[in-house]
Amino acid sequence: MTRGGDGAPKSGQSPLAERLNHLFAHMHPPGAPYTNAYVAEEISEGAEYGDVTLSEQYLSMLRKGRRTNPSHEVLRALAKFFAVPVGYLVGDLSQPQADRVEEELRFLAAMRDQRVRTIALRSVGLPPEVQDSLTTIISQFRQQMDLPPDPPATSGEAPHAGH
Repeated sequence: MTRGGDGAPKSGQSPLAERLNHLFAHMHPPGAPYTNAYVAEEISEGAEYGDVTLSEQYLSMLRKGRRTNPSHEVLRALAKFFAVPVGYLVGDLSQPQADRVEEELRFLAAMRDQRVRTIALRSVGLPPEVQDSLTTIISQFRQQMDLPPDPPATSGEAPHAGH
């Protein structure tokens, strides 16, 4: 899948750039990654983002790490657009909070896959012991296919330990 705009994360980037690129890569509708132009336009024209004006070029500079100190209003608008806490963007969350946000991001990215959604939705309403059995069956299939017990974390994150 191609990323929109100029979104490939590079090592050595600022934490803000890495997190923005992660959001661009993983937090979009199925099959259509956001572009810098789209996000800038949505934020600049959306009343829910306040009076923030964001250009495609400035957003590109933030994602490349060429600008690292955006205003609080820009950070708040970007966080609202991607539905994450502002603290996630600036790295100002406790480790448990950051882990929870990362887990939610992995979940939302996985739910873009129609087959994953179908499996998850079909388990709704089943008794807990049946859901546990389904989890065991899926784990057995993963083991038979030489896959790790849990799906890998995205974009270089540490794998998520079990629940």
